[in-house]
Amino acid sequence: MKSKVILIDENHGRAALLQQALLDAGYEVVAVIHDGDNLLAQLEQTPADIIIIDLESPDRDTLEYLTSIHQNHPKPVVMFAENDDSDMISAAIKAGVSAYIVDGFNTARVKPILEVAIARFREYHAMRCELDAVKNKLAERKLVERAKGILMSHRGMDEATAYHSLRKMAMDKNLRLAEVAEQVISISELLL
Repeated sequence: MKSKVILIDENHGRAALLQQALLDAGYEVVAVIHDGDNLLAQLEQTPADIIIIDLESPDRDTLEYLTSIHQNHPKPVVMFAENDDSDMISAAIKAGVSAYIVDGFNTARVKPILEVAIARFREYHAMRCELDAVKNKLAERKLVERAKGILMSHRGMDEATAYHSLRKMAMDKNLRLAEVAEQVISISELLL
């Protein structure tokens, strides 16, 4: 199955060259966007696996659109640009750009650049998912510890008994332990 690409380029001639290079490399170009009008809506409405941006110098609006896409519908983004300013590169990376290529594109390099960008994106996305999972577990553990503390102080239970009570309530109500802990905390805040 071919990867679907959205191509954003203000220059029609350059966009045609890049589109042909993508087709030759085995990619399917599902949209070519030449202006920034409603860029975010166009990006959200067009299903694609990769976004390629070929601009002389990306503007603030483009980077904001990319940030929104990166937060809501993350996908690899390759940016070809003429601007080698380190602040611009840093802003592009923060906006979710997987590869920032200076001095335009070379048709022979398109496929390897996209493959590296996709691999980097997948690695970053996997680490991000893992980090989010660890953060969620830590937050849940904090809730359970807080709920245990409430039971220990208000019910005179030891730690093991408080944990067992929370666990039993979770099993009885078919809820996650963190959900029961949240309920205990909410009730204690209401009563105290």
